[in-house]
Amino acid sequence: MRILHTSDWHFGKTLEGRERLAEQKAFVDELCIICDREQVDLIVLAGDVFQHANPSAAAEELFYDALSRLACNGTRGLLLIAGNHDNPERLCAPSPLADRLGISLLGHPKHIMMPDLLASPERVSRVAAGASWVEIKVPRCDHHAVIAALPYPSEGRLKELLASSTEEGAIQKGYNERLQQIFAELAGHFRDDTVNLVVSHLYVCGGAVSDSENAIQMGGAYAVQPGVFPPSAQYVALGHLHRPQNIRGATMPIRYSGSPLAYSFSEAGQAKSVTLVDLLPGQPAVVTEIPLMSGKPLTKWVIRGGLEELKVHTESGKDANAWIDLEICLERPLTLDEIGQIKNLHPGFVNIRVTINQSEEDRLAKEALKNLSLEQRFIRFYQQQTGGGAPEPALVQLFLELAQEGLEQEVADEADQADHRRAE
Repeated sequence: MRILHTSDWHFGKTLEGRERLAEQKAFVDELCIICDREQVDLIVLAGDVFQHANPSAAAEELFYDALSRLACNGTRGLLLIAGNHDNPERLCAPSPLADRLGISLLGHPKHIMMPDLLASPERVSRVAAGASWVEIKVPRCDHHAVIAALPYPSEGRLKELLASSTEEGAIQKGYNERLQQIFAELAGHFRDDTVNLVVSHLYVCGGAVSDSENAIQMGGAYAVQPGVFPPSAQYVALGHLHRPQNIRGATMPIRYSGSPLAYSFSEAGQAKSVTLVDLLPGQPAVVTEIPLMSGKPLTKWVIRGGLEELKVHTESGKDANAWIDLEICLERPLTLDEIGQIKNLHPGFVNIRVTINQSEEDRLAKEALKNLSLEQRFIRFYQQQTGGGAPEPALVQLFLELAQEGLEQEVADEADQADHRRAE
């Protein structure tokens, strides 16, 4: 069976306010071409279809169009799960229509699928199914696929409290033990005469992250070890991390297919791809990475020669189809007219940051300021504002007390946010 693994489409996501819908449409076109060319039997989409829990009408329309085209009128299998960005109920809303095309949509970790015993031999069918697992028959294959499909398994979506302590180590231990138990139970449906794979959306220790991923606590309480996955799985298809990558430390391939587009400048230079997996019962997976060409590249420019060098750079035609993060070194700040002129030089400028060339005297003064205590900085500021007079000791003490209260409130707010993320 030939399986295509993709994830993290993030339909509706922009880049610093720049619309990406045209690129996302081009990706769907490219994906359909790849699936036809490679004669893909089954597609697994490992979460984060949308950027927002309440996606725009345009994003939903693109999603439905993609499902319809990829399913090939029910002759190609398609299974997808909800990621941390997706609204599980909304993602599964089209299930009554999707079922007729052999499309399996799973929203919550304990989502119960029902078998479809009336499908014709020429169409995809679920020959067996249950809570977070499904056995799929696809045309042209003489063996079935058994998939342990676990949508984003937060404590909130699992509806379970996994640790009585709020200490990070205890939460991580409880989370890993529970997921290992869940995967072991789901692996009980694997058979020697089927191809057996896991699909989930979570963070595995050792994965390389980027700035465009959020809402899962990286490397902390909700990071899982590779050992949570059942050794009987032939392939583990993961979503959440946007860089295509394999996870080390397991007896089977554990892979993030990555996002189809670069969604932040921390992903500049990354090659985007989908993953092709050839599976036979009882045999090791054969994994192939297929590069994608549809998204605009993201790149960073550092211009040290001022506006003239920038003009030469843009006139050369370099990165003509790219989104650009621009840093330009100048002797003074830009005027509004100059900012407009820069934007007219290239339509892909997303960020424009000006670095003012500093004299050695200014540089040394800033370095010296960094070494001052908070009290010393306040005194210096007060003297600058009052023409040199020193503040009263009582005023200095009041400032320090207020600063401490602000710091304590900030720490408390961060703790509240961590508790909220855990509840989700």
